[in-house]
Amino acid sequence: MLRIPWTAKKTNERVLNEVNKRRSLVITIRKRQATFLGHVMRRGKLEHLVTTGKFEGKRSRGRQREKIMDGLATWLGPGKVSDILAAVKDRDLWRDMIANAYKQGT
Repeated sequence: MLRIPWTAKKTNERVLNEVNKRRSLVITIRKRQATFLGHVMRRGKLEHLVTTGKFEGKRSRGRQREKIMDGLATWLGPGKVSDILAAVKDRDLWRDMIANAYKQGT
């Protein structure tokens, strides 16, 4: 372990760079979210409506929560949410997109 005093005021990113590590938990969570999204979108049931935001109802007050689709759109690379929804239909393409994003570690 690195012995870094709390007075050094180093950021987490800087410490990870010193150890040559990357944030693996966040990347693993994004990969599992993408896998789940592919499964849900191909089924087309209630989860599909909720995930895409087409579920009718009253929204709560306050700041809007981050949507799964927005997070995955930034993780999978440049592209619109509609492009991602189209790619989900082709299972092989979807798996390749997830694998490439996982290898890049973004």
